[in-house]
Amino acid sequence: MNLRKHNPNDPISTHLSSLSFPYEFLHSFPLFASILPQTKRLTPLFLFFFLCFSFVTSMAVLDTNSDSGPVIPTTPLVTFLQRVQLTALRSYPKTLTPDPKSYIDLSLKLPHDLSTVETAFDDLTSESRDLSVPVDKLEKFVDQYFDGAGEDLVHHEPEDFVSDPSGFLLNVENEQVREWAREVHGLWTTLSRRVSDAVRESPERHTLLQLPEPVIIPGSRFREVYYWDSYWVIKGLLTSKMHTTAKGLVTNLMSLVETYGYALNGARAYYTNRSQPPLLSSMVYEIYNVTKDEELVKKAIPVLLKEYDFWNSGKHKVVIRDASGYDHILSRYYAMWNMPRPESSVFDQESASGFSSTLEKQRFHRDIATAAESGCDFSTRWMRDPPNFTTMATTSVVPVDLNVFLFKMELDIAFMMEVSGDENGRERFVKASEARVKAFETVFWNEKAGQWLDYWLSSNGDEPEIWKAESQNTNVFASNFAPIWINSFHLDENLVKKVLKALKNSGLIAPAGILTSLTNSGQQWDSPNGWAPQQEMIVTGLARSGLKEAKEMAEEIARRWIRSSYRVYKTSGTIHEKLNVSEFGQYGGGGEYKPQTGFGWSNGVILAFLEEFGWPSDLSIEP
Repeated sequence: MNLRKHNPNDPISTHLSSLSFPYEFLHSFPLFASILPQTKRLTPLFLFFFLCFSFVTSMAVLDTNSDSGPVIPTTPLVTFLQRVQLTALRSYPKTLTPDPKSYIDLSLKLPHDLSTVETAFDDLTSESRDLSVPVDKLEKFVDQYFDGAGEDLVHHEPEDFVSDPSGFLLNVENEQVREWAREVHGLWTTLSRRVSDAVRESPERHTLLQLPEPVIIPGSRFREVYYWDSYWVIKGLLTSKMHTTAKGLVTNLMSLVETYGYALNGARAYYTNRSQPPLLSSMVYEIYNVTKDEELVKKAIPVLLKEYDFWNSGKHKVVIRDASGYDHILSRYYAMWNMPRPESSVFDQESASGFSSTLEKQRFHRDIATAAESGCDFSTRWMRDPPNFTTMATTSVVPVDLNVFLFKMELDIAFMMEVSGDENGRERFVKASEARVKAFETVFWNEKAGQWLDYWLSSNGDEPEIWKAESQNTNVFASNFAPIWINSFHLDENLVKKVLKALKNSGLIAPAGILTSLTNSGQQWDSPNGWAPQQEMIVTGLARSGLKEAKEMAEEIARRWIRSSYRVYKTSGTIHEKLNVSEFGQYGGGGEYKPQTGFGWSNGVILAFLEEFGWPSDLSIEP
């Protein structure tokens, strides 16, 4: 069913008439199409909520003042917790403002049900004009009716953890570095969790989603599993010889794809409206390379095909037509949400307060949520007029790195098809990868700059667009160099020479690693911050090229990152989410939350770099 083709004079009749065909019409909606095969029968309550959703969606299509893009509804509990979040933010003094995410991660305490708690909350706020209440009363209310954020995840001791595993980092000869590496390795036990039985028994009481296997969380406020973080976590787990834990993370993500049709941003009910950079195939590929687990590959293929379709259809799919009339199929990020993000609702409302119309606010909220789907939230990369945050236009960007991940997915699936003996499937994805290479050459590559540049769409992306040179974003970002991660690019010596020269002259190489951008906007995915994923992708690509100079640069960047991470660890006692790479030994900042520690992907990249480059006994880790 295509909602845009409904009879504008009778938006509901189409849905009602479809009921004569037992639930077949639900298959036209991606979310329900993914759920129906697992559903033996549909309850009247399910149909009621679905018809409400359909009616609201139809009304949005008819209202030219509303954003008509797809929206995946959230749960009643999430909606209510946003009210509690708002009250908390209005009740506490600004200097003591709590993290808004901590309220959305609460779970209902037994024996209370949501209706009872809503009534109690209405009584609490009934005399308040601005929804603020005395802090002591709010804290008493929260303590009475909710279990604390994160309490529905319980500590899990990984069965495959060994404090000093056999064969661990044998090429790290410096004892000081080796001892630190053992400490980083030991952090896996502090980040290991499993979803409590209470979530399985009463899922409606939680915003946390049920998962079949234990998880590794990033750390701090990120107290649930995250999609793209898991790739670098798995890189580290494989270095730590924790193959069972690594495979469990993949099993969890595959279960999300099987349920929703895509891997969620994170395993929370409020993340069901968006995904994150698609790295599931890369996770399976890395595990297979170490374990040769063919059963995992066979289980993964149908899941990866479903995810591949998600990223290459609907709103995620874009078509750029070159001068010869050839259509290049590429992808963009596009969240299925046009309201404030529940985990940051107050922040988003304040950011959108300058817009006068509903349509402007909805588009802005969608672009914010879409930036969150990119994993790089937030950055001047997504702004039409940087660093003006209100010019966020993430849905109008065809990103280089997203298409790198999808190119890698095509190569991975082709490889897995070969492992499973499906020659036709292998050929299909080889051809798909060849087509995407051509798109990289035509749409993204800039010969003068010696790098790949994001492409700005001039319309909504629903129809093919003619490629224009001026639509390339000529600003310098670390993501411009992400394609070097892929064999097809880093094995081309002439190309590597051009990219290496551009990287050297870009201004991105800093004392402690690679800058995310050259703009200090106050956003966390901009200067002066550097992030573990981008360090690893660029370093790995350069290191695996055939060019000596590229290998030397890769090792130098990796050692800068390791040394700075070591200094931060020794001074703060923790591994941080990001580094300020413009200065040695400083952790990063900026963005909408305080600096976070733990930290999953940072641990993984440190261990992966140490395995790749080792550390000679006579090389000091101090500067």
